[in-house]
Formats: sequence, C-alpha cells, structure tokens
Amino acid sequence: MNQTEKARAFTALHRKGDPVVLYNIWDAGSARAVAEAGAKAVATGSWSVAEANGYGDGQEIPMLQLVDIARGIVAATDLPVSIDFEGGYADDAATVALNVGRVIDAGAIGINFEDQVVGGSGLHALDAQAEKIKAIRAMAQEKGVPFFINARTDLFLKVSDPVRHAPLVDEAIERAAAYAQAGASGFFVPGLSNPDLIGRVCEAVALPVNIMMRSGMDAKALAGLGVARISHGPGPYRAMIEWLKAEAGKVY
Repeated sequence: MNQTEKARAFTALHRKGDPVVLYNIWDAGSARAVAEAGAKAVATGSWSVAEANGYGDGQEIPMLQLVDIARGIVAATDLPVSIDFEGGYADDAATVALNVGRVIDAGAIGINFEDQVVGGSGLHALDAQAEKIKAIRAMAQEKGVPFFINARTDLFLKVSDPVRHAPLVDEAIERAAAYAQAGASGFFVPGLSNPDLIGRVCEAVALPVNIMMRSGMDAKALAGLGVARISHGPGPYRAMIEWLKAEAGKVY
C-alpha cells in the first residue's frame, strides 16, 4: 500500500465496539517485532521513544531526531505507522502544521496531538488547540494524505485521582466536539479508567474514542463500552526494560 492507502486502512480499523489495539513501539526493531506478532498497525509512544534515546518525555528529544526515527520505522514495516507527536513542538498553529508536515513526509499516516501545555501547566485554550488541528488538517489535505489526527486531551492525566474525574467529563466532551469540527479523526482520553465514564464519553463523542490500557482493564470490556482504539502507552517499553534487567542480572 502507498501512504494514502495506509492512511485509509488505518482509519478503517477504528470501529466502535471493535477497537484496533496498538501495542506501542519505540523504534524500527520493536515495530518489526510487533508487526510479526500480528499487529494491523503500529504506533509510537512519546515516553518510550524518548527513554529509548536517552531523553525525558515532554518534547526533550529533538524534533528532527524524532522525524528520523519515524522514517526508520516506516521503512521497517509495511504497516500503517502513527507517531506520538506530543504538542507539535510549537505553540502557534502555522508552525505546528509545518512540523507535522515533516512527519507526513517521513511516511507516517497519523499522529497523537495533545492539548496540555508541554513544559508548562494546564491545557491550551480550546479555541487555540482547535486552530492547530485545523491547520494540521489543511496541511495534510494539501499533501493529499487522509492523515489520522488523534486529538488527545490531558484533562484526566492532570488529575491523578480517578474519583475526581466525573466532573471533567463534560469539558472532555466539549473539547471532543471542537476538535472534531476542526478536523480531528479520533479522540484520546488517557488516564480515564472508570467504566461508566468511559461509556459516557464513547456515547457522547462522535469521533472514535481511544483509551490507554491500565492495570485491571480488559480489552473486551472496553470494546463493550464503545471504545474504538486501545493503546498500551509506555507499558511495553517498561516491560521490555524490566525483562532486560532481569536477564542481565543473571550474567553479572
């Protein structure tokens, strides 16, 4: 498949109640391994990519290095590749779109794009974030790629106590509607784990909803709630590192 065909195939994998599962990868080698295991698409996690290259999360890894990593992953697999691009490495819409254009030129067919202020506090204003998504969509259309913009809200990650998540759902739904109108393809709510709240978001949001797996979660149960995409975030990298430490410990 060419890039356009891969983008369309990736979008088609997002089905409410029959979610695409992404066991997040960090480089070309992990992409090949996950592909050989039977994945239908591969996606990076920003924390994992940063850690694997000696950086902290939060756009500490240089953008051009990240683009090179994306290019290597695309070359290593025939599967659609989505890149966690955090906040787009800029605050203004035009520069964000220019930066995402580099990811498209590297062969990727989608990104995660978050609304938290990277390196700061809180979230970007709703209108400002929507303008960035609109600019990304316009740029992707100019390149002729039906690019998958997975619009992420960090509302729930910013509040670690799940008991305090219920009052945030209305704002999440409002953001989802604005992001959809701006051209987003999916809506990512990492940190949300309460089944009732997940179901409420899936019912109210028109976009395919992405949930990040946490301990105690079940993929079939998430599907039953209407989830269309399941991510594993930094879990695979952390598990691999723990295995590596254990194996190395047998040698030293």
